[in-house]
Amino acid sequence: MSPARTSPRTRVAALTALLSLGVLVAPVEAAGTPPAGAGHQRPCAASSAPDRGPARDVLRIAGRAKAEMGLKSVIVRVTVDGREVVTGALGESMTGVPATPAMHFRNGNVAISYMGTALLRLVDQGKVGLDDPVARWLPDLADGERITLRMLAASTTGLVDYVRLPAFQQAVVADPYRHWTPKELVALSTAEDRWYEPGTNWSYSHANFVLLGAALEKITGTRLDVLLKEEVLRPLGLRETRNGFTPDIPEPALHAFTADRGTYEESTFWNPSWTTAPGAVQTTDICDLARSAGGIGSGRLLSPEGYRELLNPGTVGLGHPTRTCPATVCLAQTEATHYGMGLLVLGDWVSQHPLFFGYSASQAYLPSERLAIAVSTTNGPAAASGHSAHTIAQRIAAALAPDHPIPDFG
Repeated sequence: MSPARTSPRTRVAALTALLSLGVLVAPVEAAGTPPAGAGHQRPCAASSAPDRGPARDVLRIAGRAKAEMGLKSVIVRVTVDGREVVTGALGESMTGVPATPAMHFRNGNVAISYMGTALLRLVDQGKVGLDDPVARWLPDLADGERITLRMLAASTTGLVDYVRLPAFQQAVVADPYRHWTPKELVALSTAEDRWYEPGTNWSYSHANFVLLGAALEKITGTRLDVLLKEEVLRPLGLRETRNGFTPDIPEPALHAFTADRGTYEESTFWNPSWTTAPGAVQTTDICDLARSAGGIGSGRLLSPEGYRELLNPGTVGLGHPTRTCPATVCLAQTEATHYGMGLLVLGDWVSQHPLFFGYSASQAYLPSERLAIAVSTTNGPAAASGHSAHTIAQRIAAALAPDHPIPDFG
């Protein structure tokens, strides 16, 4: 990751000064004890309505984007050095039910960044090496002697992404409630010819992270959801982020809708079992997502060496089309935009932006300014598919840190 530039035009410095005076800060955690049996251990609450300054600007950006993109809801939180600038929710969860910051939603590939960090913590602890062959723990994986833990976490194995396979896509559309097992998912990828020899190129494959989850369990003898809680969630204080072995979402749930099957329908409880390793299929809220952006993006849980590996595990310079791998798959990994270890480095930002049938989210962190942006969106009937939450995060970044834009990846 290239050193971030500073500039007098960067508004984060002004934000920090205001925060130190208490000008912008609303209570981060509302007082009081949740009722017995409530899913929330502490409520994530909206800020007082701002009448000026950066907080108002953020909400205006979110409101304009909601209208422009045809979104049903937008939930946003911005912090500097962990201190709240603004938290807000616009639109509805369901008809007549307002969206709120306390609502839980799927965090998708954000959990993959937790897997990468967990792996690097094991490396820091001397329990494993990044270049250890995965055959040591996954002896049934073809070519497991040539595939390393680094390659799984950095997505350089050459394994085909089963999500791209027409047969898989048809199966998911035909039955979005189907539960997929890791064995089924990995078999789809390994049945195809590899895009390239392990470690020689870059391409995203969900299969890498299904396998990484299995390897982490074997290495530690601990179930993945427990491992991630012990190594990442608890140390970062992510008390509203949790694994689900079923499609259920803890209450209060942000409901999602999609037109991906040709008609606008609810997709809240479609089964996400195929998205990553079991034990890392998580839900979260906007407060945890902002806390996650800062915790993961700063490398708070890692040694300096581990943090360097997190941001560039050798991916920079990889990514080039070949006879067997088109440019749309083997994307160029540059110093400016590249894949790290379960996350994206986009200019001066550390980011992830998941997408799942009507849900979109984005976490982005600017280390030089300790600025964290978290956004969650759901689609209205006319919304286009795509990473709407990430687009909103880009716009917020442009307003608050104009010298540090978030570039597109690929």
